[in-house]
Amino acid sequence: MTTITPETLPDELRRAADVVTGIAATFSDADVTAPSKLPGWSRGHVLAHICGIANAMARQLEYASRGASIELYDGGTDGRNRAIEMAAGHKAAEHRADVEASLERALRAFGAVEGEGWKTPITYRGGAVFDGGLALWRELTIHACDLGAGRGPETWSRPFCEHLFDFLAARVPEGKLFVLQPLGLPATSLGTAGGESIVISGMLTDIAAWLAGREPSLGSLRATAAADGVELPALLPWPAGVPLAK
Repeated sequence: MTTITPETLPDELRRAADVVTGIAATFSDADVTAPSKLPGWSRGHVLAHICGIANAMARQLEYASRGASIELYDGGTDGRNRAIEMAAGHKAAEHRADVEASLERALRAFGAVEGEGWKTPITYRGGAVFDGGLALWRELTIHACDLGAGRGPETWSRPFCEHLFDFLAARVPEGKLFVLQPLGLPATSLGTAGGESIVISGMLTDIAAWLAGREPSLGSLRATAAADGVELPALLPWPAGVPLAK
């Protein structure tokens, strides 16, 4: 399995940020009010959320660098939701400016981290700076697809998909063993050893999209149990903590 390290994560964050800013740069005022791929959210809601999580992660690092801690969102989950609703209706130019500023702030914060600094504790999920970087990578990569601008999960890299396999193992129900079999790649097992085994086969990106609660874009998924075709199994909710991927 491909492993993301503190040395490689900043470049991944920069690439993901460039994708989001590139998409936002194409939107007109009408585009930002159009529905996103997230139920009940416009593209403006998604852009506002991206700004919110980028600023939230940046301040996690800014406080951590001073030996202090602070909650992820100002005002907690309610504060997060209010901020998204307030900003969702902005014009396209405002969204572009906000996205660029918030992502640059976050990239600057992560770009300044060195050595043991990646292990500095932050409030997010009781983890460390590295965990915060991985979270922002997930947010930017997944929500770039949620914007519904022609970019789907088929664009996700192998390292990103394999990271999702690891992070989203918590979505496997107790007593189940999911054997993920990407076409042409080694299998990965998630869940309870000795549990009821279900094989999920298909393109790597389709398996990752399904685990992330997104629509597979290549239509390749197939589930089997005891060699018989079955429905794709139900998944548990997104891993416990602040529900960053909606």
